[in-house]
Amino acid sequence: MRKYQTIGKIIEMGIIAIVRTDSPHKAVKIADACLEGGIKVLEVTFSVPGADRVISSLREKYSEEELLLGAGTVLDPETARIAHLAGAGYIVAPSFNAATAKLCNRYQIPYMPGCLTISEMVEAMEAGVEIIKLFPGSAFSPDIIKAVRGPLPQALLMPTGGVNLDNVETWFKVGSVAVGVGGSLTNADGDDYSGITRKCKQFIEKIKNARS
Repeated sequence: MRKYQTIGKIIEMGIIAIVRTDSPHKAVKIADACLEGGIKVLEVTFSVPGADRVISSLREKYSEEELLLGAGTVLDPETARIAHLAGAGYIVAPSFNAATAKLCNRYQIPYMPGCLTISEMVEAMEAGVEIIKLFPGSAFSPDIIKAVRGPLPQALLMPTGGVNLDNVETWFKVGSVAVGVGGSLTNADGDDYSGITRKCKQFIEKIKNARS
């Protein structure tokens, strides 16, 4: 899939479900539950044991049309390359890394690094970053989006961390192009993956309401 198509699908979906767990088996089960709930954009973090194998397994199981699959917690270009070879279509990071941006540009892979300050955001955009991960979102109220887009109206922002069912509509109403959601969405209560499916549907409905 072309870079612009991947970015377009992320914005269209409006939400990236973040899979962070201590078990490769659970990671696949969480992915299945998210897809059943209608979220077709998923990020497997490299804090998951054997994350590259999880990505490969999901890539074999689902087509790109069924699942837009990315890798998260990518700290360096070496990990980004491993993730891409495993089948990740985009790269997400908690912080900006110039070498990782260069590698992703080389292979035309969307790179979404976490930024906290205006200076970091400008540096990321100058390195070719289209969507900036506002991280951690829990450090701010949604008003931060308006504050950033004052001097940087061209910035496409995706808050991650602290986004939940109670505030997701507000994040979109102030101008977020998408959100990244982990614990409040993808934490299974025991083996109750149906709960994840149910929450996915709720998030999708709230995003639709906010955008309308």
